[in-house]
Amino acid sequence: MSEPRTLGDVKDAYLVEARELAARSMAQVAHTGLTPDMLSLSGVALSAAAAVSLYFVDRAWWLYLVAGALFVLGAVCDILDGALARAGGKGTPFGAFLDSTLDRLGEAFVLGAAALVFAREGKLWAVAIAFAAIVGSFLVSYTRAKAETLGLKGDVGFGSRLERVAILGIGLGLGSVGGLPWAIVALTAMAWVTVVQRILFVRKQLLERGT
Repeated sequence: MSEPRTLGDVKDAYLVEARELAARSMAQVAHTGLTPDMLSLSGVALSAAAAVSLYFVDRAWWLYLVAGALFVLGAVCDILDGALARAGGKGTPFGAFLDSTLDRLGEAFVLGAAALVFAREGKLWAVAIAFAAIVGSFLVSYTRAKAETLGLKGDVGFGSRLERVAILGIGLGLGSVGGLPWAIVALTAMAWVTVVQRILFVRKQLLERGT
């Protein structure tokens, strides 16, 4: 009888599946002229378009759906750029730097547009939550990057980019029925819990080293 899986095992399993799917999808594309940098730039451009669509939802409710679709497409580009770099041997140090930098922008664009929409609607509490979500999402990435510069692991928690994209994408899809503020509340809580988890995990590793 197999042992029950922990939440960490479940996360590792779907991350492995996602990476394998991305690698297979990029195997043929690797022989074309498409570069990882093109995908990275396309991803942030789609996220910017999603933010613009979101800002104008007061003119048509279906712009929530457009924003959600554009944001998810942009996130897919962000995932596939790394897979393309590995599959075609097209990775460069600058490309890795550009990818990690632009990844932060896409989510911030959409959350910033959401904050503007909430402000226009007079939902100041939701504006505050949106800003907390932006800071939290940046810190999730920063804590991992900083841990790795110290030679430690910092990838614990369920608030990584894939989960945040899923929550925000669902929230945009449900925006016309009031789902977006609550999705951002969930995203914010998940991000900040993950930040605390990563801080404690790094501290634990340092204590085990006797540092």
